[in-house]
Amino acid sequence: VQLQASGGGLVQPGGSLRLSCLVSGYPYRTYPVGWFRQAPGTDRELVAALRWSDDRTYYKDSVKGRFTVSRDNAKNTVFLQLNSLKPEDTAVYSCAVGPRTQDSLIYFHRSDTYDTWGQGTLVTVSS
Repeated sequence: VQLQASGGGLVQPGGSLRLSCLVSGYPYRTYPVGWFRQAPGTDRELVAALRWSDDRTYYKDSVKGRFTVSRDNAKNTVFLQLNSLKPEDTAVYSCAVGPRTQDSLIYFHRSDTYDTWGQGTLVTVSS
């Protein structure tokens, strides 16, 4: 499986960005996709996740109402819309997939479900 995240950049507080994650190499969409971020000096954290099968989503409390995860099946792409950005959202954002197992679908909201990451894209929120 290969994951390619893109769409990061510099944005002012209150601004928006849309990140994309192209997933290739998985023969069928029976896995969860998670969006992680890691700021300097901090641990990587799961901020949002999506199950392809039923569109169920998960959001970390600090991003609820501001971030939205969605998918485009035809393009094998998962998006993360970032709105009302704050300086504390500054981080490298990356996408990941979990294994094609029943447990990974059940626990898609847990960071330890994910085992394959792609390269990240930097989001900087600053005036």
